[in-house]
Amino acid sequence: MEKLLDDPDAVPITLSAIAREAGMGMSALYLYFPDIGDLLLAVLRRSADQQGDAFVDCLQVRWPDDQLRERSVAFVRAHFDFWQRHARLMQMRNNFADAGDERLTAYRQETSAPLIALLHQQMWPAAEPPGEGDTESIDCATVLFTGLERVATVLINPNFAANARLEGEDARLTYIVRLARAEARLVEIAIREMRG
Repeated sequence: MEKLLDDPDAVPITLSAIAREAGMGMSALYLYFPDIGDLLLAVLRRSADQQGDAFVDCLQVRWPDDQLRERSVAFVRAHFDFWQRHARLMQMRNNFADAGDERLTAYRQETSAPLIALLHQQMWPAAEPPGEGDTESIDCATVLFTGLERVATVLINPNFAANARLEGEDARLTYIVRLARAEARLVEIAIREMRG
């Protein structure tokens, strides 16, 4: 499945296409993965384990006040780079979750929660521990992360350049950089504001 996911021009990803690519019969594939959702979950977990989440690493250490802009840019860039490498995987994850697949919805929430918590921690003044009762900064972190995911989803869409009426690769890349900068700026502003 990973080979099919890495090829943007590959055939539609179905269990039969995966079985053909793997050189195995459908019955053998069904032994391990009863449906495409189970296989997708396995690939998502493996990709996260193998690649590591550089964008998670960006949030692990408290950002100094005088480095908020640089750290925000690095975080947004690492997040986008990860999903750009795994564009079809993100699209499938979102399609399944948006279609009501409870497994993929739960996976998306399960993997988002630690990032939201880390963004929340970045928002607290150094002298204070992150407060669980402060719904304003938790909500702000949730909205920031949701926006980050949505921007990545839009930018990795194969029809993004046409939908945005961008002509040429340079225009597409320039627009991606602009949106990433805007997203990083919002992260920086929110953290600075919440730190007070």
